[in-house]
Amino acid sequence: MTAEASLGTPPPRARTVDVWFDPACAYTWLTSRWLREAARVRPLELRWHLMSLSLLNEGRDDDPEGDPEGYLMVPVRIGTAVRHHHGQEALARFHASLWADLGAPGEQGSRKWINDPALALAHAGLPEELAAAGTSTAYDGELRASHAKAVGLLGPRPGTPVVAVGEPGEPHRPSPAFFGPVISRVPKGEAAGLLWDGTLLVAGTPGFHALKGRPADPDPDVTEADPA
Repeated sequence: MTAEASLGTPPPRARTVDVWFDPACAYTWLTSRWLREAARVRPLELRWHLMSLSLLNEGRDDDPEGDPEGYLMVPVRIGTAVRHHHGQEALARFHASLWADLGAPGEQGSRKWINDPALALAHAGLPEELAAAGTSTAYDGELRASHAKAVGLLGPRPGTPVVAVGEPGEPHRPSPAFFGPVISRVPKGEAAGLLWDGTLLVAGTPGFHALKGRPADPDPDVTEADPA
């Protein structure tokens, strides 16, 4: 055995993966779950940021989200406060708790939409008083700056999430960036890794713009098994 072999092969350098998301988007929740699964089988370092569906649609004559009262701003404002005071890992916990099955009655218990943000904060081990940020404009400047960074990567109204991938060992050189992928089920294990490989391949191909499959409703309770 050579000295090099006895030392073993060094692990590959991790790619940083910056993810901008609206925490109230069901499809984005599935994409984030896939990214966490992909990070188990590929060397990825996930970093979480916020963007807003409400801000994406700001100034439009129509309202594709059907949210005239602005309720979609509540969870993303709270998420911004969480990230401001407790960091991006706490934001990831809050996001997961928003979509966790907390046994709440009605729609929340069946996970058709998010949990009460105050319950999600408690479940994530975060101060429940941060829920007050949902009806405050105190963090709107920070949210708009984060949102603008995501939009700047892809152009107007790209959708959520926006993902930027750094070069291995060079976290400050993002390449490429893309919207999505939009999935209705979460692949597991190597299946998640293969979807990552394919996404990176097409997104990094010069001149590539879009790929769209048959739409389906998001199903957070169904996963795709590892093909191995």
